[in-house]
Amino acid sequence: MPKVVSVGICPPPHVLNQDTVVEFAKELFSDAYRDINRLLQVFENGQVEKRHFVNDMAWFRQDHSFEERNDTYIEQAKQLGAKAIETCLMNQAFLRRPVEAGEIDAFFFISSTGIATPSVDARIMNMLPFSPHAKRIPIWGLGCAGGAAGLSRAFEYCRAFPAAKVLVLAVELCSLTFQRNDLSKSNLIGTSLFADGVAAVLVAGDEADVAALSALPVLPAYMDSQSTLMPDSEGVMGWDVKSNGLYVVFSKDIPAIIRGWLRPNVESFLERHGLAMTDVPHFIAHPGGKKVLEAYQAALGVRPEQTGISFDVLREYGNMSSATVLYVLERYMQQVKQAGEAGIVAALGPGFSSELILVRWEEVR
Repeated sequence: MPKVVSVGICPPPHVLNQDTVVEFAKELFSDAYRDINRLLQVFENGQVEKRHFVNDMAWFRQDHSFEERNDTYIEQAKQLGAKAIETCLMNQAFLRRPVEAGEIDAFFFISSTGIATPSVDARIMNMLPFSPHAKRIPIWGLGCAGGAAGLSRAFEYCRAFPAAKVLVLAVELCSLTFQRNDLSKSNLIGTSLFADGVAAVLVAGDEADVAALSALPVLPAYMDSQSTLMPDSEGVMGWDVKSNGLYVVFSKDIPAIIRGWLRPNVESFLERHGLAMTDVPHFIAHPGGKKVLEAYQAALGVRPEQTGISFDVLREYGNMSSATVLYVLERYMQQVKQAGEAGIVAALGPGFSSELILVRWEEVR
């Protein structure tokens, strides 16, 4: 089965700790809410300690047009995306030898925080020595579910073309969507949680000579995937597109939806393989927030230690939308040493939707 061979992350350069952001949010939202001190507890309760952004704090104190935001998105997505790809293709923690960009057969680009035509993957292909015949598959609008969805599509591509090496790049610059004049509670919650992040993943098919590439004894191999759309749930999560840009839609009901809807979804998926959650020791979950991870635990009976890596990524980076689950995957790949163990990659996004991938760690041969 196709396998994940390498991961490369590229956190943007500006780091803000949560205390700094709390003071900024208090200044911004205090006139709109009498109980602002109570509402600001969401920053502390969310367990995010720091986040990475493409701009420093001064940027957030100014108004910016949609054009300015999007121009910044394109330029930063190109630069950070190219760095993440180079890290992935030369990562000595995962690879015996560097993989040349020209070896990549297909390039999936995942994002929901900016718009570009030609798409960002085409622009990066003019920066790095990709083959001009590499297939480009840009995917837009899947939000937090996009990283898992892109990984699923890459696995499926490698099943169809077993000799292929496929790249998945997730670029989310959530900070560029920040609206300083939006005083809604959704924006306040978003200010406490979302961040910028970029990650690239290399997936290879069975005939791609993974043994010659991999520096690890075992790798996560694809078993199955499942995409599920909840009917009539468009208002749960997403963007309102207005003249000044993208305005966050983020329902307070998401944890309750997870608790009520996700369990049968996951159970039916695992039952196809004769498995239950107790048979899956590795839970590679997109950390949408503290309450989301706790809802996973309540809905699926996941043990706290199984969400430890997701909580660590949330604490250190915040919610980077689609890229976040790939940061979690990177850490799992360095931790798991035992062949035969199963894992499930899980992420939720607009629609409202879920993306699930079942993997099993296999010896590299």
